[in-house]
Amino acid sequence: MRYKIHMKVSEAQQAFFAARRPRKDSPHTTDAYRRDLAGITTLLVSEHGRPAEDLDVADLTGPALRAVFGVFADGHAKSSVLRAWSTWNQFLTFCVADGLLEGNPMGAVARPRTPALTPKPLRGEETPEQLLSAAAAGSRRARDPWPERDVLVIALGLVAGLRAAEMRALTGRSLVGRAGELRLHVKGKGSRDRSIPVQPVLAELIERYRESCRVRFPSARSSPGSPLLLDRSGEPIGRGALEYLVKSCYRGAGLHDRVPVGANLHALRHTFATRLAEDGASASEIMALLGHASLATSQNYIEATGREQRAAAASNRTYRALDGLG
Repeated sequence: MRYKIHMKVSEAQQAFFAARRPRKDSPHTTDAYRRDLAGITTLLVSEHGRPAEDLDVADLTGPALRAVFGVFADGHAKSSVLRAWSTWNQFLTFCVADGLLEGNPMGAVARPRTPALTPKPLRGEETPEQLLSAAAAGSRRARDPWPERDVLVIALGLVAGLRAAEMRALTGRSLVGRAGELRLHVKGKGSRDRSIPVQPVLAELIERYRESCRVRFPSARSSPGSPLLLDRSGEPIGRGALEYLVKSCYRGAGLHDRVPVGANLHALRHTFATRLAEDGASASEIMALLGHASLATSQNYIEATGREQRAAAASNRTYRALDGLG
């Protein structure tokens, strides 16, 4: 086989994204891939001492990639290194499959161990209920309070387990079905669709929010395909604004010390999954409701719940009395 060793790295990366188009990656996924490819490419430019447009696929050798990933690792968290490693492994696997390289050089680059999933639900048995009550009472400090929207966002995390991107992708068409059998159609991670049963109380929250939108923006024109969640200007809410909304709800309720570090909005989703496990849901049921790609990910919630129950039981002070009997 004749390998196209003189193909430019930039051209190969364009071909990589063109080849992925049938996969229907989300814009967020594509942006993440582009950042990972660009970040390592910048380091390769320094390593080889010539402009990015002059880099050939042949320059992507094991020693060069090992050196730049070492530099990259010095300034990034393990999760970032792991993501970049995975992106480049996929890109170079494509290069091999497309006849651009004879073999994948990522085998020469050490891969960080995948950290085990540790669920990060809100701490405190009554914390979710306290958070909802505080949001409904308008406890969040804001220039333009909007409790109907705050409550809906929190509820979508706590009783539907939605990710931030999934919330932002909701439209008027997402809620379907007849009374008593409503379901929320969600466009999930990896373009995996799922359907979540909706109880009447959540449907009522959605309708209250919609009514508040009509009051706030009387001249606005919306269609069934318009984004459901809006910012205070009537525009689709941004990722940063959504995260800030949830974070400020925690603070307004005085519950910010019960949120695991690094979780924020995702803590709502983890709380949803943890409560499912505590109430006896199987791993396959959790997988279907949360849109996990792997059953093992869902199983982690069941195992974590078991560990927490054992730890709670072990803290029973009566055990100290039993210990003294010996």
